[in-house]
Amino acid sequence: MAADLEDDSEAVRLLVARQFASLSWNEGRTADWDGFSADFLPGAMLFPAARPVASRTVPEFVARMKHLSTTTLPALEEEVRGMRVTVFGNVAVAAVACAVVENHAAAEETVEMMLLVKNEGRWRIAAQAWDKAGPDNPVPDSLLGSPRPDRVGI
Repeated sequence: MAADLEDDSEAVRLLVARQFASLSWNEGRTADWDGFSADFLPGAMLFPAARPVASRTVPEFVARMKHLSTTTLPALEEEVRGMRVTVFGNVAVAAVACAVVENHAAAEETVEMMLLVKNEGRWRIAAQAWDKAGPDNPVPDSLLGSPRPDRVGI
C-alpha cells in the first residue's frame, strides 16, 4: 500500500511538472498545447487569478494563450518552486508554488491548486485554480522547497 501511494504521488508530481513545462514558450520554442490539454479530464475547469472569478474550459484557455503567444506575450516561462501532493485512493490535491516570467521581465510568484482523479490507471486534472502571490499574500513557507509529497493512508 505504501509503495502504491509513493507511485501515485510521483505520478502526480510528474504530471504537474509536465504541465508547467508544456505551458512555457519563447521566441525559439512553442508551447505543447496538445500535451497541456491531454492531462485534463473532459469538462475540466480552470480558474485564473483575475477577479471577479471566471471559469474557463481547457479549450478556451488554450485558445486565449495561443493568441497571446503570437501578440502581447511572446515569452512565458513557468518554473515549479515547490509542491505538496496529497493522495487518497483515486483522488489527489497538488498545491504548487510557481515562478512565472512573462516577456523576460522579473519573475512573479503564483500558487496553483489542482484537483486530480485517477481513472483506468491514469491521473488527470479535474480542476485547477491559481492566485498571484505578493507582499500581502506571500507563498506559504510550507510550499517552498518542499517537493516531496504528503501521503495519506487510512
